[in-house]
Amino acid sequence: MGSHHAERRLVAVLAADVVGYSRLIEANEADTLAAIRALRCDVIDPLLAEYHGRIVKLMGDGIVAEFASVVEAVGCAALIQEHLTDHQKNVLAERRIVLRIGVNLGDVVVDGDDLLGDGINVAARLEQLCPPGSVLISGTVYDHLAGKLDIHFDFAGEQHLKNIARPVKTYRLEVAGTPSKFLPPTRSDNLRSRSCRLKT
Repeated sequence: MGSHHAERRLVAVLAADVVGYSRLIEANEADTLAAIRALRCDVIDPLLAEYHGRIVKLMGDGIVAEFASVVEAVGCAALIQEHLTDHQKNVLAERRIVLRIGVNLGDVVVDGDDLLGDGINVAARLEQLCPPGSVLISGTVYDHLAGKLDIHFDFAGEQHLKNIARPVKTYRLEVAGTPSKFLPPTRSDNLRSRSCRLKT
């Protein structure tokens, strides 16, 4: 027939961006870029590796990453937020790097090392709606987490996302400024009763 059949796959997509990036850059470009690089090196990249995430897009103010597991995507997102807070305890509030993170499970089109399509777009829209320092996940992600993570989510309503025809159920995870309760599964010896851990 000669028609090209695009490769597709179902993935969990994490989209994150820096809150107030333009303001931070305008105030002090060199220090802001250095701080973002340090946080990527010390916090974000190690957690992505630990939770088997792969960066798909990298922008100055954010990232898009894919995960084969919804559980690992959400666990990684929660830990990124907690570790960012811990990492910047001695930084002036107006200079701290604060992230918004959206997580979606969706079908995507594979284009070389890039991913395209609705699954990516929904994650990006969720990130834009997310309160600073928190994580906003879609209803499809929430449904796949049942019984697998010891984390409480608050229903955040059905959202009408830009350029997305259907309403999307959303759930919010408050993590900024909370105690260390999103510990990775490799540190289970230190888990508290309210810890975020992967159940086996």
